[in-house]
Amino acid sequence: MEPNKFSDNSLSTQIAKKITQQIISGELQPGEKLSEYMYADEFGTSRAPVREALYLLTIEGLVERIPRKGALVKGYSPSEIFDLLEIRTMLEELAMKRIKERGVQSISLERMNLLLDKMYEEEDSKAYTHLNHDFHMCLIEMSGSEIISKMYERLEMPLLSIQNMSFSASGNIEKSIKEHKLLLQLLQENQVEVALELLNKHNRDVIESIQKQIKDKQK
Repeated sequence: MEPNKFSDNSLSTQIAKKITQQIISGELQPGEKLSEYMYADEFGTSRAPVREALYLLTIEGLVERIPRKGALVKGYSPSEIFDLLEIRTMLEELAMKRIKERGVQSISLERMNLLLDKMYEEEDSKAYTHLNHDFHMCLIEMSGSEIISKMYERLEMPLLSIQNMSFSASGNIEKSIKEHKLLLQLLQENQVEVALELLNKHNRDVIESIQKQIKDKQK
């Protein structure tokens, strides 16, 4: 599934999509330098569209420019990673509270059900990460809050990069599918408070999984 942040088909957007996929999949690692010449050669273009693509990715928080070093894949410290995940948890909790106030939307449930079917079939962690994000985005949209939606959308690219780390661990996709299935069932039964408890536990487990992976890498 292609990232949906970049909606047009310009050359700079195509390059940005390519780099995004490489970052999310782990093909490009934090701190790795991005060569304008390499991408210009790959896409048969000048360096101008590559620079535009890197600018777009800088805005999205996937790339950073360092003086005398150029454009690098942005790395997040453990504290920054946990801040992002905690903010995501808080926004989703607020969204669920709005859903309780305004009611569960059947259109969103239908889309979540379709996404769940695709999640059952997906074995690739990168593709599953996108499906997972789309599923959670349905909750955000169901809240009916434009402010919550906009704030959540700003987290999209960093979250995709971080969450792919979690889903690459053995057993995490299977666990995720079971919890998403139960969450959808609870919402269909209008048990929003119970669904919120499950969602909070699900998000805490994601944080703990990533904490463990970071610690293991530091050994």
